[in-house]
Amino acid sequence: MKKIIINGNKKLSGTIRISGAKNAAVALIPAAIISDEPSTICNIPEISDINSLESILSFLNIKTKRATESMIIDPTNMQNKSIPEEISSKLRASYYFMGALLTKYKYVEMNFPGGCKIGSRPINYHLEGFKKLGATVTEKGNKYIIKAEKLKGTDITLEKASVGATINIMFAAIKAEGTTTINNAAKEPEIINVAQFLKSMGAKISGEGTEKIIITGVNYLSKGQTEVIPDRIEAGTYVIMGSLIGENLKIDNIVPEHLKSLTDKLKEANANIQIGIDNIMCNKSDHLKAINIVTSYYPAFPTDLQQPFSVFTTQCEGQSTIKETLYENRFMHVPYLNKMGANIKIKKDTAIVIGKTKLTGTDVVATDLRAGASLAIAGLIAENKTTISEVEHILRGYEGIIEKLTNVGADIKIVEEIPANS
Repeated sequence: MKKIIINGNKKLSGTIRISGAKNAAVALIPAAIISDEPSTICNIPEISDINSLESILSFLNIKTKRATESMIIDPTNMQNKSIPEEISSKLRASYYFMGALLTKYKYVEMNFPGGCKIGSRPINYHLEGFKKLGATVTEKGNKYIIKAEKLKGTDITLEKASVGATINIMFAAIKAEGTTTINNAAKEPEIINVAQFLKSMGAKISGEGTEKIIITGVNYLSKGQTEVIPDRIEAGTYVIMGSLIGENLKIDNIVPEHLKSLTDKLKEANANIQIGIDNIMCNKSDHLKAINIVTSYYPAFPTDLQQPFSVFTTQCEGQSTIKETLYENRFMHVPYLNKMGANIKIKKDTAIVIGKTKLTGTDVVATDLRAGASLAIAGLIAENKTTISEVEHILRGYEGIIEKLTNVGADIKIVEEIPANS
């Protein structure tokens, strides 16, 4: 088992360059298999979720070629096979193969996807969208069998603006007959990234980034090319770090507009940040004010930054509140923050944080990806040593996090612990 060890309270100074967005890359790779020719994706992050997707591609007999931060995906000899649980369960984004295989073969068989255990995340919106396009869905235990004689465009209104459902329905509609309209579509930048990739292949899509996406089906998709957008969640995580312990820490290769909901709140709390064209300069502020946030769909405050931001509020003077509207298990990091000295109480969907509190390093557990990121931030600002276990969650979503932080002055390392009975 791997553990991360942090000796905290070290200033961070220098430049951290942001990698390609995990949440975009994990959708772009399944999108590539819809094409009838090889496609190229650049700026792919080196994270374990990408390795898991490559396992699925290999299983489907799809050829891939990796170069520095790029991948060529050749689906010309792919085989549509039932995707087994041992590979589909490694990440939740494996569900994108449902829409991709359905539009291409009118048949898909795979087990329920995996991912972080942050609460109930049913895929009923995805499945209802497939049904409205003409597919039938059969559940056998954890396995889904989705098939259609033909897919026909229709109007689909999502009950909630789900990113996954928006992308998966968009995939399924790409080669459907006629026109499909997705109402109450999610607006995240990652959706625009995916739509533009599909359009580079010849897909007919309009309205991406708005609440109404229109797709007109096509019969053939040629080779496409795209670049993964910078990861706004990774960027936000490091900006939060810099606001707490930075000394001229530059977070580079970002799209500031994608981070506006975060940076607006940081400014409101008196954080010392300067926003450039493609970077944010961060310095520690000694007088942070209490702040309230409510998570919701883009462009509101992202749920993926709620846990890292909760560490920020422990260093604010007064009472802050964090209301989580999307996932019911997104406070699993709180007991560990309290163990380090935070004063946080949970009331239903809201965390009440009393600050400012001094944090002291101890042994903690990364229960999920963003919880792990929050504990890394806590460890960096804490006195003494913090040991984080189950760090595989963190490595799923943060490329080169140890190297990036070491390069700017953090005392952080990853160690492999050998079980006592081995």
